[in-house]
Amino acid sequence: MQNKKVLFMTQAAVIAALYIVLTLIANALGLANYAIQLRFSEALTILPYYTAAAVPGLYVGCLLANILTGCAPWDIVFGSLATLIGAVGTYLIGRTKKRFPAARWLCPIPPIVANMIIVPQVLMRVYGFEGTLGYFTATVGAGEVLSCYVLGIILLHALEKRKGILPDADSMQ
Repeated sequence: MQNKKVLFMTQAAVIAALYIVLTLIANALGLANYAIQLRFSEALTILPYYTAAAVPGLYVGCLLANILTGCAPWDIVFGSLATLIGAVGTYLIGRTKKRFPAARWLCPIPPIVANMIIVPQVLMRVYGFEGTLGYFTATVGAGEVLSCYVLGIILLHALEKRKGILPDADSMQ
């Protein structure tokens, strides 16, 4: 039992570190903030499909990445909350994969939707960006589809070939 806890915490920490590094790279390239956000780290949001450790890993990674990239306090709170909500949704989809094998195609949807609902509000209310809610929903959605769906599904397919790397999400309970 102790080994499972250590494995869980180690996986969560590695996922958080990967999220931070990938966000810092996207930020250095000018892709991680503003209306269209292409965060390479958002591809990792498919990981809760495989392991529950990805839920706290993604949340902490996003929280720390937002702090390190100089986001406003409310952005740190609500942006990280969007990632947490998306991660929990992906984890729940992962729990259905034995009964519904096509679920892997749905796992990027929760983080996309969570970010499309929360991040436009942050852009308008916290940063005061000029534009409509529809505009920001579309631009955030476009960035999330590229990050979570396109890059995430590529990562998912790469991991499918190596199923034994991450324990099944259900085995970590």
